[in-house]
Amino acid sequence: MSTAGSARRSKRCPTSKQCDSLLGRWIDEDSPAAGPSGRCAIERRSDGRIVGGVVLLPLPPRGEDLEIGWQLTPKMWGHGYATESTHGIAGWAFDEGLDELFAVVRPGNTRAAAVAHRDGMEWVGETEKYYGLTLQVYRLRPADVAGSLRQRANTPAPS
Repeated sequence: MSTAGSARRSKRCPTSKQCDSLLGRWIDEDSPAAGPSGRCAIERRSDGRIVGGVVLLPLPPRGEDLEIGWQLTPKMWGHGYATESTHGIAGWAFDEGLDELFAVVRPGNTRAAAVAHRDGMEWVGETEKYYGLTLQVYRLRPADVAGSLRQRANTPAPS
């Protein structure tokens, strides 16, 4: 994941085998939390292949804010999986009563920042509040998801 979420995880998911291993660790680490949260695999509809994962987890230090993040193998970048999974898990979280989610991105991670923008997230600023790192913070609210979906629906498909 080039950290557009889960900034504490510095390892990427370069191969399917390593991605499977990461998802296995997520399952082992997962414990029930109050409210909507957790880790989910991202499955490609066409063939059922697991192409990555998406998380919705409390941000440290106090868990007051929820982080949305994703992890994809580089071969799966650029196919819309991060955006689609963000909209899916965010929709669920908002249906469960949450009013905002956050993505945290390391400064200079332009790919993750671009995904956050495509997902309809608003840049909030930089902070050292989470993970003891300087991170850029993006916020997503229910209206942002709806606006992003409308914008995507009105954008012609590439030829």
